[in-house]
Amino acid sequence: MKKPLSIPTSLQKVYDPSAFRRYGHEMVDLLANHLASMQNEEPGKVLSYQDPAEELNFWQDHYAGDHSISATFSTILARSIKVHHPNYIGHQVSVPAPIASIAGMLSDLLNNGTGVYEMGMASNALEKIIIDLVNQKIGFPNSAGGFMTSGGTLANLTALLAARKAKLSSDIWKTGHDQPLAIMVSEASHYCIDRAARIMGLGTKGIIKIPVDKTFKIRVDLLPEYLEKAKKDGLTVFAIVGCACSTATGSYDPLDKIAGFAQANNLWFHVDGAHGGGVIFSEKYRPKTKGIDQADSVVIDFHKMLLTPALTTALLFKNELDSYKTFSQQAAYLWNAEQAQEWYHSGKRTFECTKLMMSIKVYSIIKAHGENIFGENYDHLYGLTHSFARLISNNTNFTLLLEPESNILNFRFTPKTKKDLNLLNEKIQNRLVKEGNFYIVSVVLGETRYLRCSVMNPFTTEAVFEQLLEEIINIGNQLLA
Repeated sequence: MKKPLSIPTSLQKVYDPSAFRRYGHEMVDLLANHLASMQNEEPGKVLSYQDPAEELNFWQDHYAGDHSISATFSTILARSIKVHHPNYIGHQVSVPAPIASIAGMLSDLLNNGTGVYEMGMASNALEKIIIDLVNQKIGFPNSAGGFMTSGGTLANLTALLAARKAKLSSDIWKTGHDQPLAIMVSEASHYCIDRAARIMGLGTKGIIKIPVDKTFKIRVDLLPEYLEKAKKDGLTVFAIVGCACSTATGSYDPLDKIAGFAQANNLWFHVDGAHGGGVIFSEKYRPKTKGIDQADSVVIDFHKMLLTPALTTALLFKNELDSYKTFSQQAAYLWNAEQAQEWYHSGKRTFECTKLMMSIKVYSIIKAHGENIFGENYDHLYGLTHSFARLISNNTNFTLLLEPESNILNFRFTPKTKKDLNLLNEKIQNRLVKEGNFYIVSVVLGETRYLRCSVMNPFTTEAVFEQLLEEIINIGNQLLA
């Protein structure tokens, strides 16, 4: 009888519970101290910027050196941008609730891929509860459904695939395109809509971009004209996309009017609400999404304004049956009944089979803080942004692009000079990043460059905005001198 193989000592160390307990305690202490420092009166820099080559060299040296794992974690923290810092006003990245990060540890250690029910029993059930809650907030009927997926880009692509399947008589999944297809979308939409259309093989002609008005909302009055032209060009338009809200300016398209146009022309109506769709949780701001309940599909990122770490996105369908028709293929080793409509096998409806247990992060926030916390976050951050806009409007050194509809705000430094203001504002943003006291980004709208802020952190205050404007003026004047 052969002697059973023993587990190598090296692998025993990998899974040692006592070591895990020690490292876990050290990590929680490290991050708790980090959170506390971000809430101090002087939290330090948002980031300690390094040029890419310098940063790579540092980590190459680190890799070759002898460093403990605890010291490594501390170093990573020190050399990363700090989204919990009140002066982080840059990209649309959530400031995660700590409880969701703890749930992420549970998810990572369990490592249950949720595409197949028995591999993710708890997370699939929790996912359905969250999806049903969001559908209820949207105002969808009981026939609604959906699932969670990894990010708005993947969710928007999946929604448009469902739209193509629902609105066309041919089975593109099997036969491919037999006619030129197209979608209609605002020219201010997120780039992922354009990318999704190209992935689907629609090409440049298949992305019909509708001009926006002076507030960067889609020109609904132009929709009939653009649809008629598409038909004359031999295109079959099957979907129209509304923004809630646009990424660059935070503007909400008039969803109710787009819905009426879609219904009148038998088009699938999809709402990209990745950033601003979560206002359905806010009594104060939910009117901005009037008409969202008439959509055929909606995307909402929990990792934008809903306190959840990335990537955690909800894709909702007014008619759940549409979510099952997108993909149709044989995978007998996964499911006994390949074509059956089973909410608990999410792999039937998504690109992902080994899907993270993302539902438990959202569920943990709700259980710890209540579902109203989502609306309170929107209310607070949107309100802060309106306060910021007033400060800018009252300062003669700046020009505000437009009154913000969300927590996204665009403005520029406009001193009385003949210098190139686009280049000046670009240099100001670059200096801010490299000095690291504030983090904001910039955007080009038309031919004009604006400084762009997304107010994501509830610990950001009016005092932070005043300090930021003062620093921009100082940098701008230095550059002019």
